[in-house]
Amino acid sequence: MPSWESDDGIGQFLWLPASMRNGSLANNSEMRMPTHTGTHVDAPGHVFQHYFDAGFDVDTLDLDVLNGPSLLVDVPRDQNITAKTMESLQIPKGVQRVLFRTLNTDRQLMWKKEFDTSYVGFMKDGAQWLVDNTDIKLIGIDYLSVAAFDDLIPSHLVLLKNRDIILVEGLKLENVKPGLYSVHCLPLRLRGAEGSPIRCILIK
Repeated sequence: MPSWESDDGIGQFLWLPASMRNGSLANNSEMRMPTHTGTHVDAPGHVFQHYFDAGFDVDTLDLDVLNGPSLLVDVPRDQNITAKTMESLQIPKGVQRVLFRTLNTDRQLMWKKEFDTSYVGFMKDGAQWLVDNTDIKLIGIDYLSVAAFDDLIPSHLVLLKNRDIILVEGLKLENVKPGLYSVHCLPLRLRGAEGSPIRCILIK
């Protein structure tokens, strides 16, 4: 599994320090990894210090936004998500949850341990177009960041500025057809954390 800016992936993140084979009364595992690992969610405090200080952590994210009808769309494979790309997708008004499948899925980037800076994501103008012209409140994407590497912080700032959009990153969307689904995403209740691993499922 990839890890941000690492060639070695996340490595071992699960241990069994207490084992029945070694005389313990029960098996008890330990897990240690960054909160922005694998499929995960970003809270506003990820890129805004004043939101972090104010307590806008993952425990404050709206579960009504994280669960409900969603639209899976295929992004043109030769580009990052720009304003022009967003306009071409013709996402109807009223759609609140959109999962963007990109070249990242074709390249199976979430299955490779090496971090790849050439992944597809939102450019700042694409993020601004989404904010200005759609009703989207949940954005899902198929790599570790919703924002393209070259527009990493600017795109995040646009999307998280008003605290009304939730970012779900690191989705695995292979073998799923574009269309309407019911999406269900549940982060851990990590008070004080700006990110959390999240389990997301699609139901047709």
